[in-house]
Amino acid sequence: MSAPSSTPSASAESAATDYDFLAPDAGPKPPGPTPSQSRFQVDIVAEAAGATEDKSPTSDASTTVPSIDAATPAAPLEGPGANPGVGGGEEAKGRFRVVNFADPSEAESAASPEAPGEGLQNGDTVMSETSLHSSTGGQHHYHYDTHTHTYYMRTFGHNTIDAVPNIDFYRQTAAPLGEKLIRPTLSELHDELDKEPFEDGFANGDELTPPEEAAAKEAVDSKGVVKFGWVKGVLVRCMLNIWGVMLFIRMSWIVGQSGIVLSCLIVAMATVVTTITGLSTSAIATNGFVRGGGAYYLISRSLGPEFGGSIGLIFAFANAVAVAMYVVGFAETVVELLAGVDALMTDNVNDVRIIGTITVILLLGISVAGMEWEAKAQIFLLIVLIAAIFNYFIGTFIPLKSKESMGFLGYDGTIMWENMGPDFRKGETFFSVFAIFFPAATGILAGANISGDLADPQLAIPRGTLLAILITGIVYLGVAVSTGSCIVRDATGNANDTVSAQFLTNCTDAACRFGYDFSSCKTVEGGCRYGLQNDFQVMSMVSGFGPVITAGIFSATLSSALASLVSAPKVFQALCKDNIYPGLGMFAKGYGKNNEPLRGYILTFGIALAFILIAELNIIAPIISNFFLASYALINFSVFHASLANSPGWRPSFKYYNMWVSLAGAILCCVVMFVINWWAALMTNVIVLALFIYVSYKKPDVNWGSSTQALTYHQALTHTLHLSGVEDHVKNFRPQCLVMTGYPNSRPALLDLVHSFTKNVGLMICGHIRTGYRRPNFKELATDQARYQRWLLKNETKAFYSPVFAEDMRQGAQYLLQAAGLGRLKPNTLVLGFKNDWRDGDMMNVETYISMIHESFDYQFGAVILRLKEGLDVSHIQGQDELLSSQEKSSGMKDVIVSIDTSKDSDADSSKPSSKATSLQNSPAMQKDEDEDGKATTQPLLKKDKKSPTAPLNVSDQRLLEASQQFQKKQGKSTVDVWWLFDDGGLTLLIPYLLTNKKRWKDCKIRVFIGGKINRIDHDRRAMATLLSKFRIDFSDITVLGDINTKPKKEHVSAFEEMVEPYRLKEDDMEQEAAERLKDSEPWRITDNELELYRAKTNRQIRLNELLKEHSSTANLIVMSLPLARKGAVSSALYMAWLEVLSKDLPPILLVRGNHQSVLTFYS
Repeated sequence: MSAPSSTPSASAESAATDYDFLAPDAGPKPPGPTPSQSRFQVDIVAEAAGATEDKSPTSDASTTVPSIDAATPAAPLEGPGANPGVGGGEEAKGRFRVVNFADPSEAESAASPEAPGEGLQNGDTVMSETSLHSSTGGQHHYHYDTHTHTYYMRTFGHNTIDAVPNIDFYRQTAAPLGEKLIRPTLSELHDELDKEPFEDGFANGDELTPPEEAAAKEAVDSKGVVKFGWVKGVLVRCMLNIWGVMLFIRMSWIVGQSGIVLSCLIVAMATVVTTITGLSTSAIATNGFVRGGGAYYLISRSLGPEFGGSIGLIFAFANAVAVAMYVVGFAETVVELLAGVDALMTDNVNDVRIIGTITVILLLGISVAGMEWEAKAQIFLLIVLIAAIFNYFIGTFIPLKSKESMGFLGYDGTIMWENMGPDFRKGETFFSVFAIFFPAATGILAGANISGDLADPQLAIPRGTLLAILITGIVYLGVAVSTGSCIVRDATGNANDTVSAQFLTNCTDAACRFGYDFSSCKTVEGGCRYGLQNDFQVMSMVSGFGPVITAGIFSATLSSALASLVSAPKVFQALCKDNIYPGLGMFAKGYGKNNEPLRGYILTFGIALAFILIAELNIIAPIISNFFLASYALINFSVFHASLANSPGWRPSFKYYNMWVSLAGAILCCVVMFVINWWAALMTNVIVLALFIYVSYKKPDVNWGSSTQALTYHQALTHTLHLSGVEDHVKNFRPQCLVMTGYPNSRPALLDLVHSFTKNVGLMICGHIRTGYRRPNFKELATDQARYQRWLLKNETKAFYSPVFAEDMRQGAQYLLQAAGLGRLKPNTLVLGFKNDWRDGDMMNVETYISMIHESFDYQFGAVILRLKEGLDVSHIQGQDELLSSQEKSSGMKDVIVSIDTSKDSDADSSKPSSKATSLQNSPAMQKDEDEDGKATTQPLLKKDKKSPTAPLNVSDQRLLEASQQFQKKQGKSTVDVWWLFDDGGLTLLIPYLLTNKKRWKDCKIRVFIGGKINRIDHDRRAMATLLSKFRIDFSDITVLGDINTKPKKEHVSAFEEMVEPYRLKEDDMEQEAAERLKDSEPWRITDNELELYRAKTNRQIRLNELLKEHSSTANLIVMSLPLARKGAVSSALYMAWLEVLSKDLPPILLVRGNHQSVLTFYS
């Protein structure tokens, strides 16, 4: 970066504008290579004294504007001119300077203590207090203040614009955690200085979708946002959600039915499922920055929008309905209390509705007030809940005589032993009891669901979720063991049911040891109201103070309802922001500093209220459990899938997971779904599948780097390698075509016809040779490659676009023939458009064109040439760009295809610029801001734009456009005529067979024409019919041509001789030496000897054209054997003339020549 030393004057500096990198002549420049158009301006400072003499604030700023280089700042500058750009911040905006020194001696003087700017040492680069702009223009990026951050530093002892690693280079645009900085591009570091730098771009998949960017900007702009730590944000929520009403009113009944051992097994099984899911959640949550959206965000970013979108919708809905379920549970408890004191308002059902409605309105008020209020309410409810649990355990140690008749006899080994085994009654089984308990273990995603409101989701989600599962699991086990150890299964509640002395010896129940006889419970149906089996409120009876248990029940139901009421809108908001379901965008809007989804709250409130008014949740409850389980199953499957894909991007910081354990967790979740309720499980699967199919069909335009993509790549790579180890077999032959289309939309007829017979059958590569006189711009080539590949996909064309730079067409064709494809996925057939204008341009282009055909045979390729009498190339027609522009805009691009070839150079030439070509011809992409129509259409190719009237098309262009679209339409009941004159291995027959298998061509019949002798016509027809039937190829007719070798009409022969006259060498009319020199300089010329030698072959082509016009003038397509010319013996002009005379004035004709290896077989 060194250059002759000079000090830019203050006037020169002040003359520079904010955008001086766009204005090369903006004042005097220092000598040396200074790239005026780069965002890196190189200044050379000759002497230290120069830093201090006569500085205006402007020059002062510009001398200390930074390089993007480096990572830590210089020491704070001292001395008169050392203020880094405070005054000249605006002047230096958008510019980068490398402060450099010309030689070591000057560097020493600059660094010496005596020097005025002693803090500015060799290699130090400093940064102005201005915004950094990328050279793309318009995208603001931010910087670190040099005095407070160690961003710029001396890079390994010398000045360079190369940057050291920094976290801000890896941020997404407008990321919430900090500002994005742009590292120097490879072009800026590597390209020649007088070459304009390439535009900055994002790394693969780094760019945000507009909704994500909006969300990120909101996150950056918001001040005073409430963020929760792992205790308040995750642990508290998860514990409250897991400890539901089951703990107090069902746990004792489960112990009565299953016994202590099986109850512990039920709790353990549920905990295993939730623990595996918790580990999987932790793994996904620590594999990169987590935004809001909880389960939806984790699944969609891991498995893609199809799974995420389907599960996100039902997960949000399940949370909304769960609000109703919990509120109804609360209301039912209140109604029971009211009934106990005879204070019902109307009747049981309506009272539940009234109390439920009032409760959900109050909960909505708490939620809408903000997350901070909601978090405070959760803390209060947790305190009440913990107090209730302690109250129960304390009560178990205080046996009271008054409670003994109700079955509570205190801890005793006999009671524990009696309750150890199961005693299933009323048709209950182990799995039915498990199904009742399992919903009590759900709720582990309560913390993850508010991931956007967590200060550090990567730390909080694993720690809080797993600790909550551990604590709640221990409490459930403790309750199971304690209830089974101190309460008997049946009790009458009658203190007089004591054991008399004579019956004591016959009494075997545990209660007998305490002097009670509850044996009547087993004989009288429904005779007992107390005990584990009969009393749901047994924990309240046992506890030290009964009302605290009631308060605990209230707390458990309300906290779960509140958590669900917050989760549902947050998940739904994240889903709507991603715009996966059109029409739901209105719910994406957030309000206030915390971006609260108020519209989502209202929607959740509406859903909850509707189900509260039903007041009968026995049917909906299992569906909710299944919805949650489906989410758990997919989270587990996400971890397995990501590990299986072996993507380098899958590297969670949480290491305690295993892909096979996660798979087992996913299977367990599915099994539990069917155990709980088989019809609800089926319904859940059907809904998920329906949503999955819908999202897959809509194909949302998002790229999240999902494991689905990674696994697709992994499988493609594995199968491609596996394929390479298998020998080719004739039965598996597929035409794999390298189609010289140029830009894919410049020859639509060629693209459409080849796609018709390669779609879902074989490989198709659109080859494009870029030639030109200026240096190749490889970045532009890569951009075009991505753009046109996207165009092919949008156009539903199953093909690859493969552009190459080459010095000439022949070299480019050699590159493609040798290098296109991968392994067995390599082309075996070259497809060209016929060079309609071969007589108008430079004949060396014809030499190149014919050499491409010869070289395809050298590489053992087949060759196919398509000719339309109207031509193929539509790229010169103004306005044919509507297709690409509309589709690019639908994916956020504004690049369109414009006219590139004013001279209509050639149909076969792959976008080679003519002599009139401008720089546009190497890249038909221009920025164009009109036509904001975002709809992607594939037909018609040319649309008239009402807003920008174009010049009317002439007749020939109109015909060309119509012809270019003919293969996009359904072909009517017509024929495909196959002129199989020479056996090339069967490619001439295979292509029409593949064509007529397609929907557009299925009404066309194949007619076969072959050559033969007049006296053997019937024999030849039967032989061909036998062969075709063995090949299992349907045909409508076989015609044997016995008159191919008849002499053509004289006028046609004379027309041919007139056509080739300008290209003859006429060596008989000049000296031999002069003739040889002319042949060397113009190798395409036809010698007299050659013309005479191939007279019979010439006549055959002329005669075949006459027969084609006679027999096939009404065919939709003619497929004909391509005549061969011996390389080195037949000049390119003569060969071109043969092709011209053979195929002129005919319907679309496909000249085909295989590589003479069999592509058809009749063996099984």
